[in-house]
Amino acid sequence: MKKLIIILVFISSVIYSQKIGDIIEEKPQVIFPTNSWGIDIMIGEGGFGLGTFFRKAFTQNFYGFVDFSISESKDEREIQYWDYWGNVYTFGKKNRVFLMPVNFGIQYRLFSNDLTESLRPFVCVGAGPHFILTTPYDKEFFNSFGYAQMKYAVGGYIGFGANFGSSTSTLVGLTFKYFYLHVLGDGVENLYNKFRKNISHFYLTLNLGLMY
Repeated sequence: MKKLIIILVFISSVIYSQKIGDIIEEKPQVIFPTNSWGIDIMIGEGGFGLGTFFRKAFTQNFYGFVDFSISESKDEREIQYWDYWGNVYTFGKKNRVFLMPVNFGIQYRLFSNDLTESLRPFVCVGAGPHFILTTPYDKEFFNSFGYAQMKYAVGGYIGFGANFGSSTSTLVGLTFKYFYLHVLGDGVENLYNKFRKNISHFYLTLNLGLMY
């Protein structure tokens, strides 16, 4: 009798555990669309910037992308002053400098088997041609573009970041990037007689986009 009771308890526990297993099913894996497009809002050492990107998935973890951005680049030796009336000026500044890089690169998703779909960290690297626009500092901001000059550079960046949320239609992410570029020719002249041929900046980038 005692053995029969033990056997019945064992069988009932097995049946109960199977029912629990049937009720609590594993959440299916989220399948994200292969294409995404959006904008980048950039905050960095050199100033603020805006950009756009297109990204395409080759596999679950590998992506290819192209991006373009416009951001101001300040010389680290620039010092801003405020006068009595609140006007801001930089002593010895000759040009405003704007970076306009076009980068082609790859992005690799990290820990895809260990983390939930709502947190998708990645590393990325990109490179390509950089266009540099300079405008005279002694001219009013918008009028100065009538005196703009174009210079060229080559460079790229490395970065790491993460995308957030499990939505399959919207993309939200943060990326920390280190840009480095080499200016062709004499370099750029933010300050009088101080040319920069090698430019580097860190940027914190907010990525907002659509997936389709």
